[in-house]
Amino acid sequence: MPRNEPQRSCLSCRTVKDKHELLRFVLAPDQTLVPDLQAKLPGRGAYTCLKESCLRAAVAKKQFARSFHGEVRTGTPDELVGQVIVRMEERIAAYLALANKAGKVASGGDTVAELLLKRTPGIVCIASDISSDIGEKLRFMAERAGVEHFAMFDKERLGALLGKELRSVVAVERGGFSETLQKELERYRNFFQGGRTQHE
Repeated sequence: MPRNEPQRSCLSCRTVKDKHELLRFVLAPDQTLVPDLQAKLPGRGAYTCLKESCLRAAVAKKQFARSFHGEVRTGTPDELVGQVIVRMEERIAAYLALANKAGKVASGGDTVAELLLKRTPGIVCIASDISSDIGEKLRFMAERAGVEHFAMFDKERLGALLGKELRSVVAVERGGFSETLQKELERYRNFFQGGRTQHE
């Protein structure tokens, strides 16, 4: 029989879920609240749903102080939400860079368009500052090919992740890296409950 994953409850809405479905937070030595997206930092954890609304409510109601039985330096709800966003985007960026090192990435508008015609990529990242015409064309091609696509980083950041100059679009081939990126992207989207428009 498979072992059941430990469950925890959200500080805000009290919903009980498996730990991996929640956001974990720990305290730094100076009592600052730290998001622990990988659930690997030492110490006692406190949890919220993977929703911006639950995190904001937990901060507003001082639920972290109650959970940790003392003073907790959370900052404002905007600041804590911002920290989570940055860490999520850093994880997605790191997986793109790892996929590139493994030789699983292609970049450039013409190259990716050709791959989309063959329906071979697992996921496509389109630069947030790509020209509207080219961006619309690539999004259309990705949708027609049934390929997941998203826009998060600008051309300079995308190029830097690949160790190259500006890149307007990056495709990751089907397999482990694209599957991991899809999971990270789903967590990112879930956090905003469809309320953020950076992703398509």
